[in-house]
Amino acid sequence: MPVRIDPSILAADFANLESELGRIRTADLVHVDVMDNHFVPNLTLGLPVVESLQRVSTLPLDLHLMISDADRWAPVYAETGAFSVTFHAEAADDVVGTARQLRDRGARAGLAVKPGTDIDSYLELLPEFDMLLIMTVEPGFGGQSFMAEMMPKLRRASAAVAKSGLDVWLQVDGGISAQTIEIAAEAGADTFVAGSAVFGAENAAEQITLLRELAAKHTH
Repeated sequence: MPVRIDPSILAADFANLESELGRIRTADLVHVDVMDNHFVPNLTLGLPVVESLQRVSTLPLDLHLMISDADRWAPVYAETGAFSVTFHAEAADDVVGTARQLRDRGARAGLAVKPGTDIDSYLELLPEFDMLLIMTVEPGFGGQSFMAEMMPKLRRASAAVAKSGLDVWLQVDGGISAQTIEIAAEAGADTFVAGSAVFGAENAAEQITLLRELAAKHTH
């Protein structure tokens, strides 16, 4: 199983995003956190910045929408040419319909769940999604501590994906570092969002390589 490292630009220098992207050329995707100060108590960036990133990034964009009214807005973000668009189950009235709209617009469809949200009912809908994002912190801010108590949820998702035979990625986001990535990989994650662990490193490319090697030891 391939390991994917997706640095989160939430931890990057926002005044120099294009040069910051250059520091993570060895990554698989660039994770872009979109927050609206409604669904989560933080405001980051929106469509104009995503469109600008799309123009300058050599890496595919992995958008994580922490916004209300995902049914309306997720397809609009997919139209920017993003490789993957993940929306929150808690912010959508029609998760299947929204996922299908993302695929219709050429994006991979990702579904995210907050720590307090049960994943089991969504595992019955696996064919509709290309990725599940198990949040390992409460969404809204970077730099939080990894929630190891989310690993049973991740294991259930991993078992369901294995049983289905589908190519559904399992992403974790929150507190991922050299100290925690092996725990998440052992529980079944294959796609890892790391923010401050990468952008806070003196050599971001070397840190990405280290994280990938640590995770690869535990993926099957």
